[in-house]
This record gives sequence, structure tokens and C-alpha cells, in this order.
Amino acid sequence: MENRNPPPSARQLLTVLGLFVGFIVGMVWLLLLLVDNLVLLVPVSAEQQLGKFIVPAYERLAEPSATQDGLNQLLDGLETELEPEFREGRDFRVLYVPEPTVNAIAIPGDRLVVYQGLLSQMGSENELVMVLGHELGHFAGRDHLRSLGRGLLLRAVVGSFVGDLSWLESAAVAVSAARFSQSQERQADEFGLELLNDYYGHVAGATDFFQGLKDKPGLGLAFFSSHPNPGDRVERLKGLIQQRGYGIGEKQPLTINNRQ
Repeated sequence: MENRNPPPSARQLLTVLGLFVGFIVGMVWLLLLLVDNLVLLVPVSAEQQLGKFIVPAYERLAEPSATQDGLNQLLDGLETELEPEFREGRDFRVLYVPEPTVNAIAIPGDRLVVYQGLLSQMGSENELVMVLGHELGHFAGRDHLRSLGRGLLLRAVVGSFVGDLSWLESAAVAVSAARFSQSQERQADEFGLELLNDYYGHVAGATDFFQGLKDKPGLGLAFFSSHPNPGDRVERLKGLIQQRGYGIGEKQPLTINNRQ
């Protein structure tokens, strides 16, 4: 008897597979978009509760010191330039880690982590303010929460297919090492630039740190792993400074002792 239902061809199978994959990718994209918007509804208090699982790991690395006190005094001054609604309910503090890593990160729990390696590369207070302002910009954009939410979603999708749910154990910690999107980094740079101008009345030193990393390849490997190319940032910041008509004044010396 003639088979009226011949097996599907390889082309038909590939077409069905492509449609299935396209559907999954589309659904994941929509869910990621939903996560990005839901993050804006997360109260600051919930974000701070999340920080209780992450901050202690960095507190063990940090050491109470005159350097950490100096960084927090500078941060206190910067906070006076922040919008009241952004500061409300926040308790921003710097944790200074005496390690040679050239990096600074923002983590849930209102903590900015600054490494000795980064501080040692600073030639002025203005450079430091720009970096601190950038990290505060990530808090303003809720970027670390967006990264965590996206990571949880993607790992959940993978786990649903392979049956591995071990991601639950490491997801909260992974956010502290997340690489933010180019859009998030650009917005954080703009936030830092505006804060620098508000604090000093000009933007001297805005590009110095990133220019230094550009001129010394390999110096800030940890910084490169979580931030975009410094050369691109320098050019974009210069364009913003010219576009907004920011002035260039005198840089302030860095009085914080990075050897303590």
C-alpha cells in the first residue's frame, strides 16, 4: 500500500526547528524587556535586603582605614549634589579593598567597592569623583538589579531545558561581577560627568582615568572585564563636554592616602 504520509524532509525539519528557536528567542526577549521594567518597581528596601547576601563578602576584604574614611567623606560631599528623590532611603558607603586590582564596582546594598589598584592610578580628586559618579549612575539606573534579573531569567530558561537548577546558589553573587550593557555604561558615564560638573562647576579630569587605561594596555584587566573600551569612552565624553558646553577648570590634588 502506498504511504500517503511520507516522512518530513530535512528542509521541513529545519524550518520547524527554526520557527521553534525563533519563538523561544522572541519569548525570552519579551521576558527580558519585562524584567527591565519590573526592576524599576523594586523598592530600595528590597534592594538593600538583597545586599545583605552580597555585601559581607566585600566587607571581609575591606579594612577600616583612613583611606576608607577619606573616600566616604568625598562620597558624602557628592551626595549633596544628588537629586533628593534618588538619595531618599539610601545609605551609600565606600568599601576600600587594599588589593592591586584596578577596579571599582557598585553592588546591591548601597555599597561602592574601590580597590587600591584603582586609587593608585588616580592623579587628581577629579578623576576619582568621575569614577565614583559613574558607579552612582549604576544605582540610579538600577543596573545591577537589571543584570541580576536578566541572569536569573536566562539561567532559569537554560535550567528548564537541561534540568540544572544550581544557578540559584550563585546568581546573587554573580551580579557583582556583571558586565553591563553598552547603553547602561553610557548612561552611567553621563551621570558621572553631570555629577562632576555639579560638584566642581567644571569637568576637568573627566577623561583622565580612562585615557590612562587606554595608554597602558593590560593595566586594568579587571576594569576591562566589566566596563567598555576606555578609548571609546574618552571620545564620547569629549563629545558630550563640547556638546553641553561644560567648562574645564583646575584639578584638585588627591589627598587620600592610597597606601593605608
